[in-house]
Amino acid sequence: MVIAALGDSLTQGYGLSPDQGFVPQLEAWLAERGVEARLINAGVSGDTTAGGLSRVDWTLGDEVDAMIVALGGNDMLRGIDPATSRANLDGILARAEEAGVEVLLVGMSAPGNYGPDYKAAFDGMYPALSERYGTLYADDFLGALADLPDRRQAMADYMQPDGIHPNADGVSLIVEDLGPEVASLAERVRDGDGD
Repeated sequence: MVIAALGDSLTQGYGLSPDQGFVPQLEAWLAERGVEARLINAGVSGDTTAGGLSRVDWTLGDEVDAMIVALGGNDMLRGIDPATSRANLDGILARAEEAGVEVLLVGMSAPGNYGPDYKAAFDGMYPALSERYGTLYADDFLGALADLPDRRQAMADYMQPDGIHPNADGVSLIVEDLGPEVASLAERVRDGDGD
């Protein structure tokens, strides 16, 4: 089974050695639990939902059975209108549906500095789109780190010095958090095609 991870620097493994990024750690996590899956790293640093939409057809090659979609962080950092981000994500999910590819949509949580309306629109687009397309859903890529009790200590222990990207230990926590969702994604594929 082949799972493509369509995302930005968080997926790509920015600042980490090739074996420490999200995709290789997740592949190893799945293998340890008997889930046979090859992951394709379709993460591009700096990518927005528009970038993801522009390359989703290339990502959805004939061999891809499932896709993790983790985009939106750079849209948020640039203050892009959530309606634009939502339309792009909608396009990505529509392409996946047309291709018969199961999806795990991974959300992001906007900070409050753009105001409550922006946060509500941004945070809310993910569950709404997941429901519309019947995808699996995880509410926050960085949720495992955001939920730690001591935020300052968590930043020191699990983030790179830029304060935006997780270090290898931070990625491990993210994989522990999202791994079961990806295992469920693999199970959906197996149940759907009888392999």
